[in-house]
Amino acid sequence: MDQLFVNYVQAAAVIIYGIGFFTLFFNPNMIKKIIGFDMMDSGIFLFLTAQGFLYGGHDPIVDPELVGAQNYINPLPTGLVLTGIVVGVSVSAFMLALTVRLYYRYHTLNLDEIIRLARKEED
Repeated sequence: MDQLFVNYVQAAAVIIYGIGFFTLFFNPNMIKKIIGFDMMDSGIFLFLTAQGFLYGGHDPIVDPELVGAQNYINPLPTGLVLTGIVVGVSVSAFMLALTVRLYYRYHTLNLDEIIRLARKEED
């Protein structure tokens, strides 16, 4: 239990991811599903950023006085997070555009109702 208080940022990231997961999979509203997906993204980004952080670490710019990699913050997770944010925003915009098109066609945002109406059109 003591380890949870040391890694509280990682625990918060897992909680945010879990809330997004349940929202994405158990809510029939398309907009809420997109919000759940974005929460999952945010949880992953927070977790990766927390993994790259080092208390007392310095910026990853080589300083002759600091010898050894253990003195620097790892820049790789930050680069991955920045790339992930760009991809996440693009995917969210695409999902919102598809949701608008579905709403214009079926006049509802409830995914169960959209599936029912689409199957009815096929018959």
